[in-house]
Amino acid sequence: MSKISEELDRVVIKFAGDSGDGMQLTGDQFSNTTAFVGNDLSTFPDYPAEIRAPQGTIAGVSGFKIQFGNTTIFSPGDKVDVLVAMNPAALKANTEWIKDRGTIIVDSDSFKAKDFEKAGYSSNPLEDGTFDGYKIIQAPITKLSKDSVDSFNIENKFKTRSKNMFALGMIYWLFNRPLEITENFLQNKFKNKPELAKANIASLKAGYNFALTLELLPSTYTIKAADLPKGKYRSITGNTAAAWGLLAAAEKSGLQLFLGTYPITPASDILHELSKHKGFDVISLQAEDEIAGICSAIGAAFAGCLAVTTTSGPGLALKGEAIGLAIMTELPIVIVDVQRGGPSTGLPTKTEQSDLMQAVYGRNGESPAIVIAASTPSNCYDFAFMASKLAIEHMTPVILLTDGFIANGAEPWKIKETSSLPSITPNKVNVLNKEEWKPYLRKSDTLSRAWAVPGTEGFEHRIGGLEKQENSGNVSYDPKNHERMVQVRAEKVKRVANFIPNLEVKGAEKGDLLIVGWGGTFGSLFTAFHEVYKQHSTVAYAHFNYINPLPKNTAEVFACYKTILVCELNLGQFVKILRSELPQFNYFSFNKVQGLPFTTAELATEFNKYL
Repeated sequence: MSKISEELDRVVIKFAGDSGDGMQLTGDQFSNTTAFVGNDLSTFPDYPAEIRAPQGTIAGVSGFKIQFGNTTIFSPGDKVDVLVAMNPAALKANTEWIKDRGTIIVDSDSFKAKDFEKAGYSSNPLEDGTFDGYKIIQAPITKLSKDSVDSFNIENKFKTRSKNMFALGMIYWLFNRPLEITENFLQNKFKNKPELAKANIASLKAGYNFALTLELLPSTYTIKAADLPKGKYRSITGNTAAAWGLLAAAEKSGLQLFLGTYPITPASDILHELSKHKGFDVISLQAEDEIAGICSAIGAAFAGCLAVTTTSGPGLALKGEAIGLAIMTELPIVIVDVQRGGPSTGLPTKTEQSDLMQAVYGRNGESPAIVIAASTPSNCYDFAFMASKLAIEHMTPVILLTDGFIANGAEPWKIKETSSLPSITPNKVNVLNKEEWKPYLRKSDTLSRAWAVPGTEGFEHRIGGLEKQENSGNVSYDPKNHERMVQVRAEKVKRVANFIPNLEVKGAEKGDLLIVGWGGTFGSLFTAFHEVYKQHSTVAYAHFNYINPLPKNTAEVFACYKTILVCELNLGQFVKILRSELPQFNYFSFNKVQGLPFTTAELATEFNKYL
């Protein structure tokens, strides 16, 4: 058959089905292959909150969205060009996210009367006019996938589980992707079960060949490689990047990395990743609860390790008292908080910037901590490294905020050599200076005390949660000493502003509107800003990665704009901090609390209101 190939700049695809249909694996494989052929990309895995929702229901729908193209991609996109829906529930859950006249590929074997009922349809949506104007491709994916693996010596229950590979094969043909990367993955994944590997590869090829001969697909699509800086790349998620940034910091500082933590969605993958790296002398402890996790990390910091604990919002609340202990003892510890929807258990698999107030203020007493935030999946590496550097060199806890969106999302990452990273200098005691040393004697520039590791002869000292006498470290209940120590600890964190970058602005140097974001909203905000800036030259964008303390030039930047619009996935936590710290400016806020990231369209609409 003669079929043409149409060239596109960018495409958004979503794979959706039951949580057991393998949509996350399918999306991961498409992402890896897309990164390999040189496209830039951004992904958004969307997990169901229910662990075992009834099969075929909307509550059990799992999705994976990816935007890829030949230009720089900053977000996973808004509406999708192509939706792969493995059942009616997946179709219904994503109806509002399909572009007008978009393409919908469905597994017709799962579109029966009983399936419509489970999804809440009263009739067949493919035939009742619901999707008139869309390009509907009905393929018997389950049956054809099962037929393709029938000759292999595998259990019956596995014969339909390869249908996700059949669907992936169809999409590979549609977008001119090679099969070899996924074939190699399957061979490695099932190296101890070669028949399963062969069966999945057969299903992948069957889907590819089915699309090749399907008359309903008139053309394939080509997306050229993006013009990215030269180097060696890999696709990376935020959680993996954070783990590797911690590894790099341990290597750079010469310290052993210790992770004391308790599993919690969506932070658990950092534990999973670090537990693989015993070859780098990593100690990973899965503790019995959140409190034990951070207390073990405090012990490791006392013993001279790069100490880390990971959590999400509910766990950060439980760790609050121990974070206060680390602040009082002035020990370096990194707390990674992968934010999710709250309060309480909230939305464990959905994203939200819900913990900022808790990170900045959520402890008893005057207990300031450094708070920073990563903004993309790949720069979780950089900010995990920086969190470690700040904690070690300033001898104080650092809270690193990421969120479920960037933690589970992926993008191409240019692999870094540790030699290119800044140095990390632990403030260890000088063993030749025993006579002048005191436990809380401080460096003049950072106010950090020296790190005396237990067992270092001549440097024995008291440590604990009770207030210390200035310099000596003896327990003190003197009122004036307490006030002095509180002020010193606050000043120590404030002086970190001298060691972090200035706030950068994109767009107009002076103007009508400054768009402000922080953390994982960067991709959506920058994409929307870029679109609006084409029509309005008086708009600018500033993104915060350093929250406490704020960059030193923040007030200077804000003074250049008439209006400041702060956009957050909460009800306005950062704007409250800005109003408290810098009350002289004119702030407005745009907020979303739906467990979903911002869309470019809704942001652009909001920006234009102020222009």
